[in-house]
Amino acid sequence: MNIPKSSPLGANSIDRDVSRALASRPYGRWLAWAVALFILAKFIWLISHNDSFQWPVVGKWLFNPSVLDGLAVTLGLTAVAMVLGIVIGIVLALMRVSDSLLLRNMSGVYIWIFRGTPLLVQLIFWYNLSALFPQITVSIPFGPTLGQWTTNSLITPLTAAIVGLALNEAAYMTEIIRSGLISVDSKQAETAMAFGMTRGRALRRIIIPQAMRTIIPPTGSQVISLIKATSLVSVIAMGDLLYSVQAVYNRTFEIIPMLMVAVAWYLFITSILNVFQRYIERYYARGEHGLNVSNPANEAVEHSTTVGFEVK
Repeated sequence: MNIPKSSPLGANSIDRDVSRALASRPYGRWLAWAVALFILAKFIWLISHNDSFQWPVVGKWLFNPSVLDGLAVTLGLTAVAMVLGIVIGIVLALMRVSDSLLLRNMSGVYIWIFRGTPLLVQLIFWYNLSALFPQITVSIPFGPTLGQWTTNSLITPLTAAIVGLALNEAAYMTEIIRSGLISVDSKQAETAMAFGMTRGRALRRIIIPQAMRTIIPPTGSQVISLIKATSLVSVIAMGDLLYSVQAVYNRTFEIIPMLMVAVAWYLFITSILNVFQRYIERYYARGEHGLNVSNPANEAVEHSTTVGFEVK
């Protein structure tokens, strides 16, 4: 029914529409963006005009071979420790959700120890393992000795860093993987086994693919945290990015600019990882809404369905 604008009802309707239009204008959002951009610009201006940062020195050392070698060590440590941490974490997570009380308690004790002590302490402990065990021996119980090595020859800064980072990361990955596994309805595994699937096959084909939506986001965060945690290996003389930067400023006494070199590389790497994490999360979240929102055809179908419902 058409209502004349001159009638009181029509005037009230027009007033409400005008009020809604005025209220929907994002003045507050524009103001917030303006304040944020002003603060950011002021911050950049202060940093860029502060001579104490010695930006020419930063530019000189940013791509220096010694710094790039340290960056390569940091990335290598992160990759190796993360892979080992995920593998060990999967085993411990399966132990954690098993029906065996012994396996659950063993996994719980491992998590309690490695999550309850600082990573720095663990790295120093592994580096000084020879104080407890001067020799490492592999032998058959009540039988001959298969091999014997001095601990100092095995536990180098590299092996201590890999062992310390991997075992610590495994404790966190155990809880992440366990939370993903228990987020899937247990009736799905029971149904799969009722159709003849083994427990292992049901885990691989049904449980784990669905658990990935829960596992992937915190795993990405753990990778980013591990990148930064590798800086702790500098205390055991491991030549990572931070150690390489420290070696330079110990000679030149240019502490602040060299630290800015390390900060720049850490920010660059973590920013790239953040982008990859978003794409991976979006990929595994496609099934939550039933449509792939990145597909224009799906967007058109969704839009036409919505419009048709509104018309009716």
